[in-house]
Amino acid sequence: MEITTTIAEPLVTIVVVPRERFSCTRASLESIYDYTKIPFKLIYVDGNSPAKVRNYLEEQAQNKDFQLIRTDYYLYPNQARNIGLARVTTKYVVFVDNDVIVSPGWLQALVGCAEETEAAIVGPLMCQNEPVHEIVHFAGGESHIWTDKTGRRRIREKMYKQGQQVKEVYDQLKRSPTELAEFHCVLVRRSIFDRVGMLDEAFLNTKEHLDFCMTVAQAGGTVYFEPASIVTYVPGPPLEWTDLHYYMLRWSNAWLLASLQRMQQKWEVVEDGYFQVKYKQMGWRRYGTIIEPIARRLTFGVGTNLLARVLMGFEHRLNRYLTARHARIQQQLKQNTLVANQSEPVKNV
Repeated sequence: MEITTTIAEPLVTIVVVPRERFSCTRASLESIYDYTKIPFKLIYVDGNSPAKVRNYLEEQAQNKDFQLIRTDYYLYPNQARNIGLARVTTKYVVFVDNDVIVSPGWLQALVGCAEETEAAIVGPLMCQNEPVHEIVHFAGGESHIWTDKTGRRRIREKMYKQGQQVKEVYDQLKRSPTELAEFHCVLVRRSIFDRVGMLDEAFLNTKEHLDFCMTVAQAGGTVYFEPASIVTYVPGPPLEWTDLHYYMLRWSNAWLLASLQRMQQKWEVVEDGYFQVKYKQMGWRRYGTIIEPIARRLTFGVGTNLLARVLMGFEHRLNRYLTARHARIQQQLKQNTLVANQSEPVKNV
């Protein structure tokens, strides 16, 4: 579809937010400007990036004239998205994580799908890892509540084509309605937030995409998969040392437990095997990305598992400290905001 608009009034605002690290910032941002040919606005939410990244973003914000919003504390994913969303005035908003590499025509395909289908949400063909755009992470999926024979409400989540080669399945992929899109990269019709409210910040690090898609579906909105748009998220490792603090918070046990509890309570579903598997897998990202590589390096590959288990014990204690400290910071920020609001003079209308 040919998108007709003007430079002064683009249809879409891209909101870039932190995902789990900062060391992919330059590659991700450069790909957006290299491969996005239709007019767009950009809001970059920088949640406490290290000095080198902060300086780079400040320079780019001036050079490319985008809005940069920085906090001096780490952000929960939906918290960061809401900060950007509050400043969006265009018809569409596209949430993009800061470790995503886009491809030519990606945004035009998303907007074209939304314009032609009137979808509330459009997700691209999401790929994973490097080389980019070669391995499928997500090609649409399922996300809904179902009731089993005993009357228990349960979650259904399924991601299509994960792990398959793009070249082997691409001809099978068509634009189609779906139930699920992920926040790695997703286009949303701005007006849907007038019906469902802002993103739920009680989801601290996981399953926020399920919650949002089901909430939109409940409100009568539709979700589409658009394979003509191809993007890739590039997870760590490698990580830089300045990434570690945020990474450990982002995938902490406390944030995961809080998110799963929110999902269970909000949607009134039973704590079945779906949740039990998530509990057993707690910490796997931190183990695979931080602990195991350190243990392998220290032991030259000999006795890695034993040392890794010892290191994980220390890491768990450090992780509890970091998450408790971050919670105190967030609580203080809320109190400061409340006090500031209460101290504002009442205006006569």
